[in-house]
Amino acid sequence: MAINTLDTFSEVALITICRDGGTETTYAAYIESFKESGGAKDFESIPTVAGGRLKKFTPQEDFEVTIEGYGLEVGTDTGTSGLGWYDLLYTQDTSQPMSISVDRTRDNFRLAIMATDDTSQTSAAATTITGKKAIRKTYSNGHFTNVESDFSDKVMKFSITFKCPPFDSAGAANVVYESTDGTVDKVLPALAAYT
Repeated sequence: MAINTLDTFSEVALITICRDGGTETTYAAYIESFKESGGAKDFESIPTVAGGRLKKFTPQEDFEVTIEGYGLEVGTDTGTSGLGWYDLLYTQDTSQPMSISVDRTRDNFRLAIMATDDTSQTSAAATTITGKKAIRKTYSNGHFTNVESDFSDKVMKFSITFKCPPFDSAGAANVVYESTDGTVDKVLPALAAYT
């Protein structure tokens, strides 16, 4: 029996990003929206001379998450609250003032997105509290492929693109969907360290 009567997840969500071997960083305070695309498990049909059709499965598409948000710095120097975006695409600078140069670095990242009715939840990667509903989507073994800035509306806004394949080289899933219905003692566990 669920404790609360939530009808939809709205208004609030958490986004937590972790560089391979790094620290979990939550960016929710500066994010306006996010959108998942890709991941289609498509097929083609092949007509036969008898008038039938044969199904030919195509490999599952890569997943792509687009984040729209804001930033007050070019990256995050310290702490667990994200302040900027370019250090997700290039080598991180943890000093002040920050200077991030274009380079050929391609770090692996894990992106976790959580919608929950728990207003005390501070990380998409953390354990949920018993009695609270939550949905979490986790994308591992991916890369940030683009950061674009836009000042056309007289406010600096960023569009950030994250991409990951559906499976790793051994065929294990890179994308996991989880939820809990708020039943007492049923929680989403914390994500393991990303290494």
